[in-house]
Amino acid sequence: MLEAVQNALRLPDLRRKITFTIMILVIYQFAAHVSVPGVDRDLLNDLFENSEGGFLEVLNLLSGGAVRNFSIIANGVYPYITASIILQLLIPIIPRLQAIAKEPGGQQKIQQYTYYLAIPMAMLQSVGQINIFQSQITGGTLIPGFGDDLLVTVSVIATMTAGTMFAIWLGEQISQMGIGNGISIIIFAGIVAGAPSGLSTLLQTRFLFNLLAFVAITIITVVVIVYLNEGTRRIPVQYGKRVRGRKMFGGYSQVIPLRVNMAGMIPLIFAQSIITFPAILVSFLPSGSVTTWIQDNLGGSSGFWYWSLYFLLVVGFTYFYTDVMMQNQNLAENLQRNGGFIPGIRPGRRTQDYINGIVRRITLVGALVLGFVAILPGFMQIIIGVAYGSAAAQSFTQNPANVIGPSGLIIVVGVVIDTMRQLEAQLMMRNYRGFLN
Repeated sequence: MLEAVQNALRLPDLRRKITFTIMILVIYQFAAHVSVPGVDRDLLNDLFENSEGGFLEVLNLLSGGAVRNFSIIANGVYPYITASIILQLLIPIIPRLQAIAKEPGGQQKIQQYTYYLAIPMAMLQSVGQINIFQSQITGGTLIPGFGDDLLVTVSVIATMTAGTMFAIWLGEQISQMGIGNGISIIIFAGIVAGAPSGLSTLLQTRFLFNLLAFVAITIITVVVIVYLNEGTRRIPVQYGKRVRGRKMFGGYSQVIPLRVNMAGMIPLIFAQSIITFPAILVSFLPSGSVTTWIQDNLGGSSGFWYWSLYFLLVVGFTYFYTDVMMQNQNLAENLQRNGGFIPGIRPGRRTQDYINGIVRRITLVGALVLGFVAILPGFMQIIIGVAYGSAAAQSFTQNPANVIGPSGLIIVVGVVIDTMRQLEAQLMMRNYRGFLN
């Protein structure tokens, strides 16, 4: 591992990419401490100090502390993720979008539409977050004049929307000139940045229990994630012999490696974006029995309905994203075009059905494991409730599973593995020993 790091830093172009990525992450963290103009910081600090956790702490964890500061990038890149989900759902429904996606350069157009849609989503989330914070405050106003003064309202929404687009732009710069998937690395940086303060808060009470539980949860989760991400099902493929002129082509065999967790950490990112959306949406509606139920049951990180919905979203998005990836790869058609076939399976439609059947079976295992890992804080709440009472179980910051969170760990480990693979490819191109040997 150390030799691989030395090899990576020895190459000027690779060293430049790593340095560029680190600089972008430093800029992102600086921006996370720039508050929206007009925010009452004393009122904001009192709100978090007196809060027992819940939805505000969930938002703060996902943003890497930007929500606690009510930063200009408090929305993070999640409006972009939400816009991406919406377009992915609309492509199979709207024929015009489906035709654009299949055209040469169509994915670039879809990406452009995603940026356009991210702007209204960022505006909506900005207003929703402010309304949620204000609903938690008694005897004060988070941003004086917001909602009453047009200039203040427009400037705050414009600032937070610009901050979101700035975060997305930083991610794109990493993808183009750095190492790894920029959007994923931005989310990774936000999660990791909040870990030290979260661990310090956790260990202030029940030191031994919380420390042992945190270490055990981290080790077990990382082992399960790595094992899941590296698990593959190999499908043998045979290529027929073809003679062109005096040369013979084909006549060899290969395998198609289908990963158990083909979607990676994307379902967790999708699920985290959607799980926060109902509470943001109902903040625009008048108070009533329905809005109160949504805020009580889906507006925090506890309760049967919250964890059940989270589990179903993770499983559903795992299947959805895996299906999208398989459609984009179109393995059966590519095999038939290149003269390849799976032994015992007729090329064409039969091959596609065979591959899809295998993918759905192995995805079931990956989706269920991802789902159970994601709701591990809920199981930890039950254990704390039995050992220390229901009041202790409701504290977000005193749950060892919430320091980084299993879903956060899945994202962190997934991003690290994907980034290492990219570094591995760069090193192997130059005949260096890589990271993953």
